[in-house]
Amino acid sequence: MSATVKTTTLIAAFVLTAARLGAADGVLIVEKHTTSTGTTETSQIQIEKTRMRAERGIGGRPQVIVFDSDAQVIRMIDPERKTYREMTKADVDRIGSQMSGAMAQMQEQMKNLPPEQRERMEALMRGRGLAGAAAVKTEYRRNGTDKVGKWTCDKYDGYKKDEKVSEICTVAPATLGLTLADFDITKQAAQFFQQLAPQTGEQQMFSIGGADQGFSGIPVRSVVTVGQRQITTEVTEVTRKTFPSDSYAVPAGFQKQELPTGRRGRQD
Repeated sequence: MSATVKTTTLIAAFVLTAARLGAADGVLIVEKHTTSTGTTETSQIQIEKTRMRAERGIGGRPQVIVFDSDAQVIRMIDPERKTYREMTKADVDRIGSQMSGAMAQMQEQMKNLPPEQRERMEALMRGRGLAGAAAVKTEYRRNGTDKVGKWTCDKYDGYKKDEKVSEICTVAPATLGLTLADFDITKQAAQFFQQLAPQTGEQQMFSIGGADQGFSGIPVRSVVTVGQRQITTEVTEVTRKTFPSDSYAVPAGFQKQELPTGRRGRQD
């Protein structure tokens, strides 16, 4: 289960990032991620009508996630090891069912724990986005304005049970040269992954705000706490452009690996 959780957590990180912005004719988004421990990484997300690609350094190593909505598949590419994994919708359903069963067993066992210990376990599960964890919806409260790069943005503080857990600063879609239609592919990516990480929809900071979200606009900065670390993500560039088709393909010669569940992926 630990290998599966590690893989789905990695994908979720990309989905949460990539699901923030989209475009029918192509958009490049560059973001900077800074942690409270002093590390800084950048990510690049390219999005078109039916596919998206996100690349980010994880622990100093580049990792690439590609989502193809036509094929209903996510590919996880490791450029350094020249390997890749493929997860289809059938894989997502199967692994999600396995994880839900395991979480149900864990929750049954947790009923016998003292209340404080049970709450700590549930908080840990929620923090990892595990299926079956009791979700607590974030409540956003407006808190003035701020400046992120060249954009003046509206600040919101996110609370769970009166505890501040996040911050976002948003701008209107038109400020970034975007429209509502630009988000179609990102919604498909979130739905694809929903069974494995049901909280991603609630946690994704770059979905367009609305009544169900509790804020308005698109975040150009988010501050969240993951474990003991605080991570600040800022958009540094949003550019409309087209991308070569081969940028979404697995490079020639890369070896296909099994999913962590032990199931061998289909061979091309």
